[in-house]
Amino acid sequence: MRAVIIPAYQPDENLITIINQLWEAGITMIVVDDGSGREYASIFEQVSDVCVLLHHLQNKGKGSAIKTALDYIKQEMWDCTVVGIMDADGQHLTEDMIKLLKVAESCENTLVLGVREIGEKMPFRSRVGNQITRDIFQKLTGTAVSDTQTGLRAFSSNLIPGMLSVEGQRYEYEMNVLIMCARENIPIKQTEIHTIYRDRENTSSHFHPFLDSLRIYKNLIKFSLSSFSSFVLDYFLFSILMVFLPHTAMPVLFANVTARLTSACYNYSVNRRFVFHAQRRVETAASYICLAAAILLLNNIILEILVQSLQIPVLSAKLLTEVLLFIFSWLVQRHIIFRKKGVFLEDKGINIYEKAILVDNR
Repeated sequence: MRAVIIPAYQPDENLITIINQLWEAGITMIVVDDGSGREYASIFEQVSDVCVLLHHLQNKGKGSAIKTALDYIKQEMWDCTVVGIMDADGQHLTEDMIKLLKVAESCENTLVLGVREIGEKMPFRSRVGNQITRDIFQKLTGTAVSDTQTGLRAFSSNLIPGMLSVEGQRYEYEMNVLIMCARENIPIKQTEIHTIYRDRENTSSHFHPFLDSLRIYKNLIKFSLSSFSSFVLDYFLFSILMVFLPHTAMPVLFANVTARLTSACYNYSVNRRFVFHAQRRVETAASYICLAAAILLLNNIILEILVQSLQIPVLSAKLLTEVLLFIFSWLVQRHIIFRKKGVFLEDKGINIYEKAILVDNR
C-alpha cells in the first residue's frame, strides 16, 4: 500500500483538489491539520471522508505534522510499503507525487526527492535561499543535492523509525532529514518535477525567511560560536604567553601547545553538551583526543611554516592557522566523533501519534 502525508496549515481549495486527485489514483492519504483554527474546519470536513485526518490543536510546525503522520503509519498501517510527503498549497502536482512513489518502490532504503528547476521561474527569495543552502549542505556533508528545500519526497516504509528520530519541529526538520541521510549513507535519489508558484513572491508559503532560516542553520551557528569562543580562549592564552616568551621556535611551540590543549578541553565540553548533544562520553572523548592531537600537529606545522618560512608575524600567522583548521574540525566532529549511529534502521519506540491524539482530545 502507498500512503501520502500532507501537512496542512490554513489550507485553501487546493487541498481539496489534491485529495480528490490522489483518491482517484487509489492512494491512501494522511492529512494533518496543524492547528489551522475553526475558520478552516470546512476545508478539512470536505476531505475527511476520503482520507485519514489528524489534528493538532495548536500550530506545531511542518516537522511535527510530518512526524505525527509517520507515527500513525507505523502504529496503524502495517501494510504500507512506501510513503510520500507533499505540500497542501498546490505547489506539487499529484502526477509528480505518484512518479516519486513509483521510484521509491523500486529503490528500497532510499530517499527520493522531487527537485525543481532552480531558475528564473523560482521566486527570488526561494532561489537565493536554495542556492545558499545547497552550497552549504554540500560543503558540510559532501553530498550534492540540487534542491534542498523541496517538500516533495518519498521513501520506503522501513525508513520510518529513522525519520521519527530526526530532530526538528518546523522547516528545519526537512534539512535535518537530508543531513541524517548523508551521515548514515542513505542514498538520495533526485527526480525532476514541475516548478509551480502562484506568484513571483510565493505568498502561499508559510516559510518565515529569518526565523526558519535560523532554525535550519542552528547547528552550524552553534558550532561556529563554540569554535569562535574556543579560538578566542586559545588566541588570548597564546598572546599572553608570547608577551613573556621570545618569538623563537621552541617558545612559540610551547605557547601554542599550552593554549591549544586548554581550548581543546573547553571546546570538547561545549560541543558534546550543547552542539551535538552526544551521550557517549568515553567513546567521543577518545575520538576527540585523536582529533585534538591531529589538529595540534597540523596547527604547529602550519604555524611554523607561516612564521619561520614565510616570515608572517606570529600573531597574524596564528589567526590564519585557526581559520584554515575550522572547517576540518567541524567535518570530523559532525560526521565521525559525534555521529549518531544507526538511527535510520533502529526503532526507538517513539509514539508521537498517540501523544498528538492525547493532546487534541483533552
